[in-house]
Amino acid sequence: MAIGKKIWAIAEGYIPGYSNGPPPDFISHEAAHVQIMLYFSDKEPVGPYHVTVPARRTKHLRFNNLTDPQPVPLETDYSSVFISDQPIVLQYTRLDSRQNANALITTIAYTE
Repeated sequence: MAIGKKIWAIAEGYIPGYSNGPPPDFISHEAAHVQIMLYFSDKEPVGPYHVTVPARRTKHLRFNNLTDPQPVPLETDYSSVFISDQPIVLQYTRLDSRQNANALITTIAYTE
């Protein structure tokens, strides 16, 4: 039985320009033939980024590692839309390590 949806949206995203702690664990990050589009308040969308998640597997994807068609800009608010050719479940996690007391949030993204 397939679970999940094919279209997901994350309304808020942000990668700080600096971190407090050793990489890669404490680099601030946000936590399926899948296409990802990024939307900004002051410029044209960027994408699609392409990601493959093998069948019956999980994938931890960091927005920091998306580079093609261009790196996700630091210190810039954005939203993202994920479109998959198969149903997936998308969870969003964001780590903010700019200060010694790290902040971590996680949520299920919005879907159709």
